[in-house]
This record gives sequence, structure tokens and C-alpha cells, in this order.
Amino acid sequence: MPTNEKEYNGYLFDQLTLLEDIEEVAKEEGAKETLKLIDKKRRQVERKLYQAPPLPQDNVS
Repeated sequence: MPTNEKEYNGYLFDQLTLLEDIEEVAKEEGAKETLKLIDKKRRQVERKLYQAPPLPQDNVS
């Protein structure tokens, strides 16, 4: 489990790299269904990677 945001983002970038490598082969083979799945997975990873950070909470008592 990642210990901090930087490490977690590194894992997400690694996933994007893997998807790019698989996409390259899928394009060469004309694997349309595989390309659709790669696109879906890329959107899921990017959604995690580029989400807005949580806003700081003011503890007013």
C-alpha cells in the first residue's frame, strides 16, 4: 500500500505506461475490443490521478 500521495501517483503512472504498451500491440493486431477496454481503463486511472485534492478543513470550535 502506498505510503504517500507521491508514491500512489507513481503507481498510477506505471499503470498508464502499461496501458500504453498494451495499446501499441493491440493497434498492430487490430484488436478493437481490447482497445475499447484499454480506453476504459485509461479513463479510470486518469480519473484517480487527476482528481482535485481534498480541501483543508477548518476546525472551528
